[in-house]
Amino acid sequence: MYLYKATCPEIPNPKQKGSRGKCGGQGAALAQGLGQGRLVRRTSMETGPRPYPPLMLWTANRRNSVVEIKQLEEFLNFHSLSLQDTVKSQTSMVYRNLGKSGLRVSCLGLGTWVTFGGQITDEVAEQLMTIAYESGVNLFDTAEVYAGGRRSSLVITTKLYWGGKAETERGLSRKHIIEGLKGSLQRMQLEYVDVVFANRPDGNTPMEEIVRAMTYVINQGMAMYWGTSRWTAMEIMEAYSVARQFNLIPPVCEQAEYHLFQREKVEVQLPELYHKIGVGAMTWSPLACGIITGKYENGIPESSRASMKSYQWLKEKIVSEDGRKQQAKLKELNHIAEKLGCTLPQLAVAWCLRNEGVSSVLLGTSNPEQLTENLGAIQVLPKMTSHIVSEIDHILGNKPYSKRDYRS
Repeated sequence: MYLYKATCPEIPNPKQKGSRGKCGGQGAALAQGLGQGRLVRRTSMETGPRPYPPLMLWTANRRNSVVEIKQLEEFLNFHSLSLQDTVKSQTSMVYRNLGKSGLRVSCLGLGTWVTFGGQITDEVAEQLMTIAYESGVNLFDTAEVYAGGRRSSLVITTKLYWGGKAETERGLSRKHIIEGLKGSLQRMQLEYVDVVFANRPDGNTPMEEIVRAMTYVINQGMAMYWGTSRWTAMEIMEAYSVARQFNLIPPVCEQAEYHLFQREKVEVQLPELYHKIGVGAMTWSPLACGIITGKYENGIPESSRASMKSYQWLKEKIVSEDGRKQQAKLKELNHIAEKLGCTLPQLAVAWCLRNEGVSSVLLGTSNPEQLTENLGAIQVLPKMTSHIVSEIDHILGNKPYSKRDYRS
């Protein structure tokens, strides 16, 4: 059975009476109402009203791409649209299911972990969001303490754990999950988010209380799904078991760090969880906090993240013995990037995307040039052949082995 979901639904923000979003294809962009925290839609290339917004295919299971395209063409023709009207065709963006849920997300998302509200101005933040949106990105990630919760997109996620200094303003108690999510929604002026993440495990709160609270906010319409971040496979399995035992809602996704030098969890642990209970992977830090860009090859630039006081740990990591070994490996990887006609950051992001178990890779950038470069990884993805991946594995020398590998 095929279902179709508009990539840009004409649903006005209920907190903004009188404002109505319009979908104008690739030129339409979501931009932040600066200073007032309002979410408004800005159109830069719209030529006129469209009878229907661009549509993208939404399937419960992955089907043959040829069959999907044929089905989509038939649907679009019925509504007097062409395949070229779809966001996927206009941007070459790839969309994947979030775990085994029906939620379709762009394989590249925009993260606001460090840069939004800290390193960059409101104007630059608006530019980044517009570029991402017009490039087909529909996933924007934030948290209750990231930049005051300021961001907008088609698929909206937020994370809960650190909310304030008071004892009751952090953690995953029922009180903080409900109050923290309500506060996040108020700052974003939204009625719900698509996914709410538990931003780390909480040993002080019983797992049943966490799962019941997440089920409650979903049943109350404040979120559509919930997921975990920085949880171990055992903790995720415990949450799933509690959900099944008490007829509650289990998590659908785990957010994990994943890059060339951090592989074990995403390549060994999470695939087992996906096949057993359907939990997908949304990964962050594909460039290892900027290490993989090569900008630290000759030291710590003054304007870099590692030069910030709060990132002393990153500076120590870069200048360590392991850090110098990583820089040497990056020089070798740069030769592969040149052979493929791309930059080292594009190669690193495409390497993450070549893992089909990854639903989406979150990008963190501080300027439009960086974002445009990283989005170009989509064009490199088809070049990630088994031979290229083997070359990269040989240089890195850190490929993890699963139980299946040992048995064989």
